[in-house]
Amino acid sequence: GEVVFNTGLVGYPEALTDPSYRGQILTLTNPIVGNYGVPNTKEVDQFGLRKYIESERIQVSGLLVQDYSQEYSHWNSVKSLGEWLQEEKIPALYGIDTRMLTKIIRDKGTVLGKIEFDGQPVEFVDPNVRNLIAE
Repeated sequence: GEVVFNTGLVGYPEALTDPSYRGQILTLTNPIVGNYGVPNTKEVDQFGLRKYIESERIQVSGLLVQDYSQEYSHWNSVKSLGEWLQEEKIPALYGIDTRMLTKIIRDKGTVLGKIEFDGQPVEFVDPNVRNLIAE
């Protein structure tokens, strides 16, 4: 999908579930991600809207971070970011120089990418040929 970035310092549960990132590979520039876990993603407010996230599921097609915290601690967390990504079958990589990648995206414009693991080839997906609204 299209590789995009978010420079926010907090709010990865909200960013991952934001429908505007549908089908994109999200790069988070915050140097440490995962340290406060993930809240209850099913809980709704008095209006029937998800209380802590932006939609009913993760919208991105992949996640890139510089450093992933295996340990998490927050009064509201019920699971780790890694557990949530695995539940929703979203590939992710850490150890990426996300600040450099962000500079490249800013300087060069739209970049298509894919996250591929050994023995699991993945085709490039161009979001410009998909009807994301219909999905």
